[in-house]
Amino acid sequence: MSRNSETMAAGIKLAIFTLASILVTGLLAAIMGNFGFGPGKVYKAEFTSASQLEKGDDVRVAGVAIGEVKKVEHFKRNRALVTFRVKADVPVTTSTRAEIRFKNLVGDRYLAIEPGKNPKAKRLDADSTIPVANTEPALDLTTLFNGFKPLFTALDPDQVNELSMNLVQVLQGEGGTVASLLENTASLTGTLAGRDDLIGEVITNLSKTMDTVNGRSGQLTALIKELKGWMKNLATDRKTIGGSLDNISDLTEVVAGLIEEARPYLKADVAELKKVSQLLTRPESRDVLTELLDRLPESMTDQTRTGTYGSWYNYYLCAVSVKIQLPILSDVPLLDELQKLLGSFKLKSSAARCQ
Repeated sequence: MSRNSETMAAGIKLAIFTLASILVTGLLAAIMGNFGFGPGKVYKAEFTSASQLEKGDDVRVAGVAIGEVKKVEHFKRNRALVTFRVKADVPVTTSTRAEIRFKNLVGDRYLAIEPGKNPKAKRLDADSTIPVANTEPALDLTTLFNGFKPLFTALDPDQVNELSMNLVQVLQGEGGTVASLLENTASLTGTLAGRDDLIGEVITNLSKTMDTVNGRSGQLTALIKELKGWMKNLATDRKTIGGSLDNISDLTEVVAGLIEEARPYLKADVAELKKVSQLLTRPESRDVLTELLDRLPESMTDQTRTGTYGSWYNYYLCAVSVKIQLPILSDVPLLDELQKLLGSFKLKSSAARCQ
């Protein structure tokens, strides 16, 4: 009886633990996934650019998440249409502004809904579209950071990240960050002041560089004059250069036509070369080529020695070896006998110079 009671108590504890785990997991999923349990309304907003804004990103009012982005799609050739859902009690009026802002420096975005200046503006119906005049895309961080690039090179990575994030937040109009930006600016000033020796060394090196350039002012002036003359000549010959480009275009067309016309012949040559390569790979052909290559050095030596006497060659034919290959016909025995006679046909001169 006591064992059954212990088993039942353990089962009840397990059930309570499982239920609590399910509730906590569901709550975390709802928070992380921006799932809303209350009624909501869907609106649309037209942007000139919605770069990197994605489905599931937050929709915020005063920094508080009140919805999520449902869809980002192409609209009217050069526009983007963002569909988002917010809680039903969030007022979206004809003066409401929608702005895409940076959540962090990694590139994540969120959609900020700002109340308009007209408190008596008419509320928009569900599925209405906020016009492009009331929307603003995200900041162009590339242009912003390029402008501060010389400044960032003097900071540590952590300082760069903190200062960059504060800059983004201030320029996006988020409050409570101006003081932090000023603190970072003060820290930056202290950092630069602490590197006074390094800055002085850079200035000294620049002074030496300028002294070197000043000492070569004559060569530098001559270089600039020559470059000026060269550019002037190019400007004078611009018509000739333009005509050359036209001729190059015509030449390209001619070469393309030539290649197109020669392609069938090249194809036939390649096919014939394939046949020749097949003939050369036969054992009997390899033997002939081997013998020819073995004799070639000696023959070239004799040719060179003979040609040194003048611009002529004297040859004496002392011996001739002829090998004739007749067609193989199994039903003509006479050809087989004739092939045996012609297979090793040799002639040798009896002149004294050939002895």
